[in-house]
Formats: sequence, structure tokens, C-alpha cells
Amino acid sequence: MANKKIVRIYTGNDGRSHFEDLVVPMNELKLGERVSQRSSMLPVAGLSFRENPLGRSEEFHCPRQKQFVITLYGAVEISCGGGKRCFGPGDVLFAEDLTGEGHANRELIGPRESLIIPVPADFEIKRWAVAP
Repeated sequence: MANKKIVRIYTGNDGRSHFEDLVVPMNELKLGERVSQRSSMLPVAGLSFRENPLGRSEEFHCPRQKQFVITLYGAVEISCGGGKRCFGPGDVLFAEDLTGEGHANRELIGPRESLIIPVPADFEIKRWAVAP
């Protein structure tokens, strides 16, 4: 398995949200005679499932905390000062645009099911993931 791609959304110096592509380095993990790949562990502050109905469209908003959003089913278009991107099953977003203008969601296929994984406030994504 190659390094896992994630998209970070953060607040820039201009007060607007922007996208940044990152990858999570993977390390070998031996399971008996098999070799798997695994990232290093990171602290999490919880886990929840979320379902967004199709047609739901939000105004610009900021998340309450830094969090991973992993799409399980459906698709969403996220808009921000840095453009628009679509996310579907298996895509990983790290939302940390806690201030400023924020971002908006437009559900494309739904209901969209996501896994929300908040991290501690002091978590720094760039200590765990790197630029490609």
C-alpha cells in the first residue's frame, strides 16, 4: 500500500480556508509471515458517525474542533477560499479551519455517511503527515 493521502483544510493568513494535500507515511507491520502497512498511532478525542441527507447545503462554517472526516458512503463538494474539492468513499479530510470564513458543504450523493474523529486541540497534523 502506498502512503495514505489526506486533504487538510486550514485557515490561511487571509482569514479564508484553503486545501493542502498531505500523505501519511506507512511503515511495515509483520503479522506472522504476512507483511502489512500501518501508520504511526495518533491521539484521538472520540469517534462518531454522521449522516448528512442529500440536498442539505450549509452556509460557510468552521468546525468546533480539529477533526478527521472520513467519507464512508456518498459524496460531498466542499467549497472554500482555496477552491472546491469533491470527497467520496474512503477519502480523508482533516478539518482544522477553526477560525475565519470557514467552508461550505454541498451533498452530491447521499445520504452521505461519515466517520468523525476529533483530535486533541494541541494535535499538529504536520508532525504526523507530510507534503507529498
